[in-house]
Amino acid sequence: MKIKPLESRRFQTTLPWILPVLLVMLFVAILIWLPWQAQKMETNERQEQLIADTLWVEQALQFQLKRHEESLTNLADDFVDNKLNKQTVAERLRLLSGNNHEIQDIILWDAQNLLVASNFDSHYRNSEEDIFPFQQALKASESFTEKLHKPSCSRLLPTKTSNGSDILCRYPIFRNHIYRASIMVSFRLQTLLDEIVPWWFAQENDISLIDNEDKVIARRAAGGRGKNVYTHNRQLDFPQLSLNLHTNSTKAEPKLLSNLLVVSVVLLSLGLVWSLFALWRDIHRRLRAEGALRKEAAFRAAMENSLITGLRARDMQGRLTYVNPSFCKMIGFPEDELIGKLPPMPYWAPEEIAEYENRFAQILTGTVQPEGFETIYQRANGERFPVLIYESPLVDEHGKQTGWMSSILDVSELKRAQELSRQQEEKVHQNARLATMGEMASMLAHELNQPLAAISSYTTGAINLISQNQTDPLLLREAMEKARQQALRAAQVIRSVHEFVRKREASRVNFNVNALLQSVMPLIALQAQSHHVHVHYQIDPDLPEIFADKVLIEQVILNLTRNAIEAMHEIDIQQRQLQIHAHAIPVEDETTRNTNPNTPPGNTHKHLLIQVIDRGHGISAEVGEKLFSPFFSTKASGMGMGLNICRTALEFHGGSLKHRANPTGGTIFEFTIPCATSPN
Repeated sequence: MKIKPLESRRFQTTLPWILPVLLVMLFVAILIWLPWQAQKMETNERQEQLIADTLWVEQALQFQLKRHEESLTNLADDFVDNKLNKQTVAERLRLLSGNNHEIQDIILWDAQNLLVASNFDSHYRNSEEDIFPFQQALKASESFTEKLHKPSCSRLLPTKTSNGSDILCRYPIFRNHIYRASIMVSFRLQTLLDEIVPWWFAQENDISLIDNEDKVIARRAAGGRGKNVYTHNRQLDFPQLSLNLHTNSTKAEPKLLSNLLVVSVVLLSLGLVWSLFALWRDIHRRLRAEGALRKEAAFRAAMENSLITGLRARDMQGRLTYVNPSFCKMIGFPEDELIGKLPPMPYWAPEEIAEYENRFAQILTGTVQPEGFETIYQRANGERFPVLIYESPLVDEHGKQTGWMSSILDVSELKRAQELSRQQEEKVHQNARLATMGEMASMLAHELNQPLAAISSYTTGAINLISQNQTDPLLLREAMEKARQQALRAAQVIRSVHEFVRKREASRVNFNVNALLQSVMPLIALQAQSHHVHVHYQIDPDLPEIFADKVLIEQVILNLTRNAIEAMHEIDIQQRQLQIHAHAIPVEDETTRNTNPNTPPGNTHKHLLIQVIDRGHGISAEVGEKLFSPFFSTKASGMGMGLNICRTALEFHGGSLKHRANPTGGTIFEFTIPCATSPN
C-alpha cells in the first residue's frame, strides 16, 4: 500500500476548513457593504417608481386633452357638414363644458371668423371684454394655422374669469384644403390637475405644471411640499406650446433598518452552519461515489467478460494494454501472453504481416482514420478466420489521446450465412422465372377467350346461313371477314400480352376512341344477348384521340363489360341494365407541378373517362380491398387475373382504374387514360 507524504495529508486535512474561514471573512465584508447597498437599492427603487407614476400621470393628461380635441373637432365637422344648427351646437358646447370642469370657455367661429356658438351662460354675455382674448388668439394664429392645417395652443393672460393658469387651444376645420371654421377652447390647468391626478399620487408627491421660464402655472400638493430628493420632469407637448410636468416626492432619504445588523448576523451564522453541513455531506457523497465507482468497475468487468465480441486496447506504440476473455478465446492465446506485447502479434497471419504493419503506420501518421475494416487472423492452432475490426481513439481526462480501443468480431458464421443466402437467392430467381411463365400462360388463356368466342359466333352464324340456304355472298363474306379480324386480334393479343409481361414498350399509336367503341359494340351485344341484358350507350360524339395500345384498351373494355353482365345474372330481367359512358374530362397536370413547383395551378389537360355501370349485386368492402389482387376471384370458374391485368395495362398507359358503388344499386367501374397530345 502506498503511503502519501505528510505535507499532502496535512493539506487534505486543512482544505475542508477553508470554506468556513472564507465565510467569516465574507461576514465582515457584508457588515460593511450591506447597509450601503440596501440604502442605494431603496433609493433606486423609489426613483424608478416615481418615474413610472409620473409617466402614467402624463399619459392620463395627454389622453384627456386628446379626447376633448376629438369631441370638439367632431362637433365642428358636423356643423360644417350642415348636420347641426347653431342652437344645437351651443347646447352641445354647454353640455360638454358642464360635464368636464377643466373646460372653461368654448367658441365656434365660421369661415369669416364670426362667432357661431359658445357655451356662455345667460349671465355671461358675449361682451367684447369676454371674447377679446379669443379674437386676439384667433388673429395671431390664423395665417400660420391655415397654412399648416394644424391646431395651436397659447397661454391666456389673467382676466376677471382667469387667473393666468389657463391655456387656449384652437382647432381649425378644413374641407379640400379650404378653411371652413375654427373651434376654440380654454382649459383650466389647475382643475385639470385636480381632476386627473389621483389622490394617492398627490398624497406622496408635489405635482406642478411649469412653463419654459420655470414659472409654476398649476400645482397639486395634497401631502405638502416636495423634499427635492426624488424628482422627475416630463414634457407635455401641446400644439405650438410646451409645458413641463414636474414631480417632487414628499419622501425623505431612506433610513437604515435598526435590526439590519442583527438579521445579517443571523443569516450569516445560518450560512456558516449550512457550510459545515455541506462539508459533511460532500465527504459523505465522496465516499458513496467511491463505492459506486468500485461497483461500476466490477459491473463493467463482468459485462466485458460476458461479451462475445473481442476487445483489445493498445497504446500509441501499439503495445497491448488490455484484452477481454472473448478475444483470448477467439485467437486461442491466454491473457498473460498478450498484455504488454508489441507488434508483430502472435495472432497475425504470416502472409498479412506487411499489411498489418503498413496500416498501423498509416494510423499513427494520421493518413487513414481508424474505422471498420476486414482482415484475416490466425488462431493458436494455425487456423485462419475472417474478422471485422472497429477502432476508436482512447482519450484521457485531459483530452489527450493515449491509444486505441478495438472491437473484433469473428465473421466466419456471417460469411457462411451470406453464401447460403446467395444460393437461396438463385433458387428464388429460378422460381420467379417459372412463375412468370405460368402468369404469361394464364394471361394468354384469359385474354384469348373473348376473340375465340367471337370467331365461334361468326362461324356459327355463317353455318346457319348456309344451312338455311341463304347463300348471300355478301353476308357470308362479312361474317368470315369479322372472324378473320378476330383471329388477327387474337394474334395481336398474344403479341401484346407477351410484350407487356416482359415489361417492354407496347405497340402504341394514335387512334379514334369512337371508332374503337363502335368496333367492340357488336361483341358487347353478343355477350349481353345471351344474358338478356339491355345495353345503353352515352358517348360524346367528338372524343379526342388517345395514344395507346389499341388491343389492350379493347381488352380492358370487354373485360369490364363481361364482368358487369355476369354480375347481373341473378337479378330480374327488367333490371338488367348496362350503361357505358365515355367523356373527355379536364385533369390538373400533377406530374408537371411535381416536376416544376413554380408551375401555376390550373395547368390542365384532357383525360378520357370510360364508365361501365351495372345494376348487379354490388361489391362489399371486404371484397373491394382484394378486388385487384392477382388470383383473387368471386367466380367459381374465375382465375382472378382479369381486373389485375386491366389495372396494370391502364397504369402502363399512365391511367388508372377505380370502382365505386352505384347509388341505384350495383357497381360503377371507371378508368381514365391521358388523351393524345403529339405522338410524334
